[in-house]
Amino acid sequence: MSPSWLVIGLGNPGPRYDGTRHNVGADVIAELCRRAGEKLSPARGQRAELVRTRLSSAGLGVPAVDAQTVILMRSRTYMNESGIAVSKVASFAGITPDHLIVVHDEIDLDPGRLRLKKGGGDNGHNGLKSIRAHLRTGDFIRVRVGVGRPPGRQDPADWVLARVPARQRADMDARVALAADAVEMIITQGLAATQNRFNS
Repeated sequence: MSPSWLVIGLGNPGPRYDGTRHNVGADVIAELCRRAGEKLSPARGQRAELVRTRLSSAGLGVPAVDAQTVILMRSRTYMNESGIAVSKVASFAGITPDHLIVVHDEIDLDPGRLRLKKGGGDNGHNGLKSIRAHLRTGDFIRVRVGVGRPPGRQDPADWVLARVPARQRADMDARVALAADAVEMIITQGLAATQNRFNS
């Protein structure tokens, strides 16, 4: 039996942060849950909401011989403490960093761009910094979703914590769907093939 995967979508908890650029990772988890026909539930003692499902060549939640177990997760901590929940869930489920996919916003990528990679630094992203500290490694897969830099002299923190304007919501939803496609492909076809398709 193949090892399970853990997919974490970074974001801040609570309705105040719904629809913000910083929560694009959590939006990807919501899209994957929708595709699987599943809902996240609180995980006792793990500071997370998660659901266990299966992914096969036929899709998420579809029983098949080649199906792999996938845990979809959203932290119930704030972004800068994401590593607490990730390390608890990974430890409890026996998931190693090479089967961990972290989906997060990236201001150094233009909106609509995706970049996939394994390992590396945190590039000033507090969620990644926390995960690296708690796992004691940065050797996990990242799905970086471009949200762009703020216009003019706007503070980057204010930019990522602002809600995406209604006129840009359709574009953001398309990016979320694309990132969800990338997550599925990483699990079913591997990182290298997925990078060839999605990295631009």
